[in-house]
This record gives sequence, structure tokens and C-alpha cells, in this order.
Amino acid sequence: GVYSLVWWWSLYVLMPWWWGAEHMEKCDSSEVEAGAPVPGSATTELGLTRLSFAYQGLLEIPYETILEQRDTLEVLDLSYNLLDDPALLVELEKLSTLILDCNNYSAHVKFPYMPSLTTLWINKNKISNLPIIVEEICCKFPNIKILSMMNNEAAPSYFNGGSLTQYIDYRQYVISQIPSLEVLDDTEVQEKERALARKTYRMQRIREGSKKRKELHH
Repeated sequence: GVYSLVWWWSLYVLMPWWWGAEHMEKCDSSEVEAGAPVPGSATTELGLTRLSFAYQGLLEIPYETILEQRDTLEVLDLSYNLLDDPALLVELEKLSTLILDCNNYSAHVKFPYMPSLTTLWINKNKISNLPIIVEEICCKFPNIKILSMMNNEAAPSYFNGGSLTQYIDYRQYVISQIPSLEVLDDTEVQEKERALARKTYRMQRIREGSKKRKELHH
């Protein structure tokens, strides 16, 4: 009931997701200086499984360096830059984790088709339309298991002023549309939650279909 929802929400606020709030507060792509030098930037050594270009003020993804690792790269961190187009990453056939936090990606971003990808972090970007971004993620990453979209307008939560109702609606929608999802933001998807999400949005589709039929008959 209402009591259990409030209790659950209080747990969400108090549990050790403080990292999410602290991490997001520090993240502001408008403060990234384009071209800023960063210590420990990516090496061109071949055969790497992980690459990071975080905090480099990049306006474009350094595809030439990244694609040199196409045969082995599994984790790519492009966070804290000024990026908005990931198209050429399609050549990274072994990539499983893509971190795009704190960039300029909108809901209309066009991802390449990447069946190998299981984890996407796209926190603190400029995503404001939930159905559009969810459809894109669902279509382009058919095996995604971990998705984090915290501190986007389309993902209301405690951290960005969203209400409990907005947060629950957001989770139910995303979970109902991406059946493979195991973790959304900082919280594991429980089977009860998955079942409720499917039921909620199945009923909504039925109601919308009934409304459309009535409109057609008038």
C-alpha cells in the first residue's frame, strides 16, 4: 500500500546510493573545458580491453585511437566530455560496457546496433524524452542488462527533485519496455517489480486502444 511505498522510497534515499548523488553533483559538462589536458590519457598500446577518455573536454570521439582496439576492447569510458554522436562505435564488436556520463547526449541520439553491449551509463546528459531514448536503447542494445540514466530530465528521482510517483512511473515504464534489464540506475530490478511493470503498461495499452476505437466510432 501507500505505507510500503513510502518505506521503500525512504530506503532508496538512505541506502548507500550517496555515491550517485555525490557523483552527479560533481558532474557538469558545461564546466568541462574543451581540449583540457588530462593526466593518464589513453595509450595506443594494442590489445587493450579497457580505454578511458574521461575528463578530456572532447568534442568528438577519438575513433582512430579507439578502433585500433576493436578486436579486444570491452569497456569504454567517454564520460565528462562534450560529446553527442557515438555512431562509429559499431565496429567495436566485443564492447560490453559504454560509459557516457556527463556529455551532451539528447533523447534523439542515434546509437549503432551493438548486440555485445550489456551495460550503458548515460547519467547527467540532456535526455528529456523517455519513450524516444528507451526505444533507441531497446532497439540498438538488445542484450542490455544494466542501464543508468540518473540526473536526466527524463529520469525523475530523489536526486533531481522527482517525486516518488514520478520515480515509480519512470522505473515501471523503462522496465516494461526493456525485458532484459537487470539493474536500472542504482537499483536491481526485482521480479515482482518486473511483473507489475508489465501489467501496468499492458493495461495502459488496452485502455489506449479502447479509447482510439471509441474515437473512430464517433
